[in-house]
Amino acid sequence: MDAWLVWLAVALLLGAVEVFTLTAALGILGGSALLAAAAAGIGLPAAAQFTVFAFASVLGLVLLRPLAGRHRNGSSVRFGVDALVGEPAEVVREVTRHGGRVRIAGEEWTARPFDDSLVIPEGATVEVLRISGSTAFVYPGSGSWKLQ
Repeated sequence: MDAWLVWLAVALLLGAVEVFTLTAALGILGGSALLAAAAAGIGLPAAAQFTVFAFASVLGLVLLRPLAGRHRNGSSVRFGVDALVGEPAEVVREVTRHGGRVRIAGEEWTARPFDDSLVIPEGATVEVLRISGSTAFVYPGSGSWKLQ
C-alpha cells in the first residue's frame, strides 16, 4: 500500500475521532497527517514524512490549540449591554416594580428591582443583575432599600 494512503487513512481516522471528542488536538494531528500524506505523495522518504508530521504536530499543538481552546470556551470580553451586567448604578428616580430610572456608566436606563417586593430610593447605589430590552434589573447595595 502506498504511504500517502496510510497517512490519509490516519488523517481521516483522527478527524473522525475529533468530531466526537472536540479536543482540537486530534484535529491538529489529523491536519499534520494530511501534510505527511502530501509529503509522501510527492515522493519524500519515510523519515521526511515523519519529520513533516512531527514538525506540523508540534507547531499546531503549541500555536493553534490554545487559540482553539479560547474560541471554544467563548471570549471573556463582554460588550454591548452584556458589559453592563455587574456594573454599579445610581438610582436617579425611585425604583419600584412599576418602574424607575438608574444611571449606568453615564447613561440613564429604565429600571426595575430584581425582586419585585423592593423599593429602592433615589440616590441609592445598585448593581445591575440583568438587562432585558431597555430595562435594567437592579439589586441594591446594603441599607439602601425597603420592602414594599
